Amino acid sequence: MSEWNRTAWAAVMTAALALSAVPRAARAQSDVFAVNYYANANTGGPDAKVRITNPGTAGAPSPSGDLCALIYVFTPDQQMAECCGCKVTPNGLLTLSVQRDLTSNALTGVTLTTGAIKLLSSTASAKGVCDGASPTPTPALIAWATHLQRPDGSTTALTEAPFEKATLSAQELAVLQDRCGDIQDNGSGHGVCTCGSAEY
Repeated sequence: MSEWNRTAWAAVMTAALALSAVPRAARAQSDVFAVNYYANANTGGPDAKVRITNPGTAGAPSPSGDLCALIYVFTPDQQMAECCGCKVTPNGLLTLSVQRDLTSNALTGVTLTTGAIKLLSSTASAKGVCDGASPTPTPALIAWATHLQRPDGSTTALTEAPFEKATLSAQELAVLQDRCGDIQDNGSGHGVCTCGSAEY
């Protein structure tokens, strides 16, 4: 083996060993967090939907194979407007209305029209509930969202796109947990989204 090949081989092995030294839970953080957006909500047009499925990769039936879709709805100025947790059974499909489930109960009472939706795949809290303020990140929910596009300012076109995976940092996890907890503790019922009023 040439000197160049030995050097390249050593670099590959060093990288592989470094990856294997990272705890499995830390590597999995990119499989639990995803983002999408909502637009033109609550403006008199049709409703958009968010659809979330549990692929059953844990190999267990309900209830042990259930996952929680922890949902965090943001405004364009980075404020969390609503949060909630919804159970998704193995091979189940959860369908949410953007207007009725995710943007109808904003913390500050403002009308939400556009912003970000963050989805965290989790197991239930110690109390057995899906709680956005008590996440336990666990792969691997999959989600899609429909979007209301108005390219000419008036005509509404419907598009659909999957949620995009993002790496969940410890800092982001803490922010989601703390802000959702604040909403639950101080919002007097405002800022809590709901699970599943949408028609299929």
